Amino acid sequence: MILPSHLSVRNGRLRIGEHDTVDLADRFGTPLYVTDEERIQDNFRRLSGALTARYPKVRVLYAAKANGNLAVFRTLASMGAGADVFSAGEVALALAAGMPPASLLFNGSSKTPADLALAVEKGIRVSVDSPDELRQLDAAAGEAGKTVDIAFRVNPAIDVPTHPKIATGLATSKFGIPAGQILHAYREALSLEHTNPIGIHCHIGSQILAVEPFAHEVRVLIDVARDLIDIGVEPSFIDIGGGLGIPYRRETERAPTPEDYAEAVVPVFLRGIRELGIEPELWVEPGRWLVADSTVLLTRVNSVKTAHKTFANVDAGFNLLVRPTMYDAYHEVVAANKADAPAAREYSVTGPICETGDILAKDRLLPELAAGDIIAVLDAGAYGFAMSSQYNSRPRCAEVLLAGKKAALMRRAETIDDLTAPMVRPSWQA
Repeated sequence: MILPSHLSVRNGRLRIGEHDTVDLADRFGTPLYVTDEERIQDNFRRLSGALTARYPKVRVLYAAKANGNLAVFRTLASMGAGADVFSAGEVALALAAGMPPASLLFNGSSKTPADLALAVEKGIRVSVDSPDELRQLDAAAGEAGKTVDIAFRVNPAIDVPTHPKIATGLATSKFGIPAGQILHAYREALSLEHTNPIGIHCHIGSQILAVEPFAHEVRVLIDVARDLIDIGVEPSFIDIGGGLGIPYRRETERAPTPEDYAEAVVPVFLRGIRELGIEPELWVEPGRWLVADSTVLLTRVNSVKTAHKTFANVDAGFNLLVRPTMYDAYHEVVAANKADAPAAREYSVTGPICETGDILAKDRLLPELAAGDIIAVLDAGAYGFAMSSQYNSRPRCAEVLLAGKKAALMRRAETIDDLTAPMVRPSWQA
């Protein structure tokens, strides 16, 4: 198995950064998410550096939905990142981490009146998803006596090679305004008193393992910018979203590097803006690429059973990592306490949830496993804990952050009391 550079094997045990994963599992308990802060920092430097080396006016907005832990936000804020936010909760996390309101973009196809009012109150730019939303936002800004800067989210009708549930730029997607209708939306915004159209926004999908779709997207947005200039709108930023994928199957998948991505996108962007005579900022919204490989999910084997196949039953299920069940997503797994032992047999790693689909890893060659062994699920930092639940009334697990030789909780494990704390007794129940 090919491991990323921050993972290694020493004395037969898997390490993350400077830490033995088995020791971490024993110290903090399992299941357990473990995140290497230095890996996030390195990923940010590499992606940001690849872009700014080719065009200095780049702003990186972290896709907050990928991992909502406040410690992760703080790490990225300290690197200069802003955030692409989809909810009042993500706004609160970004601001608490020290991200300035001007570095945020409030995105989403179904914002509530409270969401729009919050954006106005905090001075956060809004990516407007429909003419209806535009009018509501203008009214909210008018009531507050303010003007809000906006972009419209363009639906570019681009098919991308990814899972259909995370392809967001399709013509059939719920997101954005079709490129053929976008000019009308900007004209309406210009006619209103409290919205100021200053940017263009687009997002074509997630876990994309080719660069041409991003270049195509930029060409579409340059055409939109050309039409906007004709009606008097000069974009101060063009936001091309995120979506750069990672190689979950490192031995067989090739994922574009940040340098590949920058080389595909920036020259197209530069040619376009130079033809138009403008110098907008280039905004990008990486999430998965920044945080996915920073994290492993450690889970302990409860029992081993052989039936029609051999199952390693572990204490983490799709309540903690839903991607394999939801998307048929693949994650590498390692027997953390037997990391250099030869493969002995094929196992399916299954969780404790009362669903047949609760399988973290199907048919993997692993060393001989027994109760008490530790399995590490790799690349779990994006859409892992962020999409977790309390299904089957299972409290969610702890999260640990590593920095060099230091290790500390960044989220404690939930308890049964946490499950019942929001519940209230109806007046008619004894």
